Amino acid sequence: MHTVSLFEAKTHLSRIVESLVVGKEDQVVISRRGRPVARLTPLSKTPVSKRIGVARGRFSVPDDIDRDNATIAELFGARSEEQE
Repeated sequence: MHTVSLFEAKTHLSRIVESLVVGKEDQVVISRRGRPVARLTPLSKTPVSKRIGVARGRFSVPDDIDRDNATIAELFGARSEEQE
C-alpha cells in the first residue's frame, strides 16, 4: 500500500494509475492534511470468455428479422429516403 498526498495524486495521477495497472501497487491511499480520504485500487479483470457469447445456443434468429425495420423506423419518426 502506497500513500500519496492529494496534491501529489492530482499532479501524478496517470503515473499512479499506471502503477496500479501494471501491478506495481495493489492499492494507493490518497491523504489530505495527513489523513487518508480515498483508496485507489485496480478493477478486477473479467475474462473475455465470461462475457462474450454467454447466450450462444440459447435462441435462434429468424431469417426475416429485418422485415419490419422500415415500420419501426417510422414509429420513431425517421423518414425514409422516398419521403425526402
